[in-house]
Amino acid sequence: MKGNAVFKSGYNRCLQRLGAMSPGAALPSESDLAQSLEVSRTTVRAILALLQERGITERPDGQRRLARAPSPADHFPDAQTLSAGATFERRFMEWILTGDLSPGQLLNAAELARQFGTSTTTIRECLARFQHFGLLERRPNSSWLFAGVTGDFVREMYEVREMFELRATRSLLELPDSAPAWRELAAIEQEHRDILSHLDRDHALFPQLDERLHRIIHETTRNRFVLDFYTVVATLFHHTYRWNRADAKPRSATALVEHLDYIAALRRRDPRAIDASCRTHLRTACATLIRSLEARATTPSPAGAVV
Repeated sequence: MKGNAVFKSGYNRCLQRLGAMSPGAALPSESDLAQSLEVSRTTVRAILALLQERGITERPDGQRRLARAPSPADHFPDAQTLSAGATFERRFMEWILTGDLSPGQLLNAAELARQFGTSTTTIRECLARFQHFGLLERRPNSSWLFAGVTGDFVREMYEVREMFELRATRSLLELPDSAPAWRELAAIEQEHRDILSHLDRDHALFPQLDERLHRIIHETTRNRFVLDFYTVVATLFHHTYRWNRADAKPRSATALVEHLDYIAALRRRDPRAIDASCRTHLRTACATLIRSLEARATTPSPAGAVV
């Protein structure tokens, strides 16, 4: 169980929920946790056992209670929470973004399967998803044409992202104050302030926090198309963020402040402020990604691209 991506993903989501609670607070029931985490009760029991083993929860009176606030070190790494298909997608996207691929280059599914050490079925499913987003075009004989990640692609992607995210905020506002998403949002807000107060040391933690914030918002839609789209956006952001380390700290500081404005508007349930802060932040994110692509285009590719 503990090597299972479903378990680790559920465990991380449980930590996010516990982060909005105070030490000593009673945990929800197993059935409530299973429903909110969208996992089986068997998985919930394994999650609860590990929480107690790590000293995050305790049972002094027979009732499970929060012993201490979870820390970032308690989370499983993102890579361990992904399914085999999602893991390959991230590796494939990283290969596209850090390798020597040029727009117009042909890729072969069988060769990619050998290169990545996975099945051709996994490869074909992933390539079909990227085809849907316009990164690849299918050609005869199991080959695919790489269309390229360009400034125009990024602008189109962020135009759709803005529409999807603003729609997702409406879904969030429809939730009652008791919904787990609001507690998670409060915990994430505090993590933003913690990083800002130790920016020199912790600015590299921002990409993971960014993905958590936007994913919580998108997940309120329960719309598979919105979530699939956001997965591609998050993957692009994570890998392009690492290209230019020189200005990582000021970029993170700007985004953290924009996030705090966005979160404050969400928690006030102020539609006009949400619209303005969301658009401002996504424009900044789009411009940052385009600058990263342009900088990458003028920088020689690293030897031995990661696969």
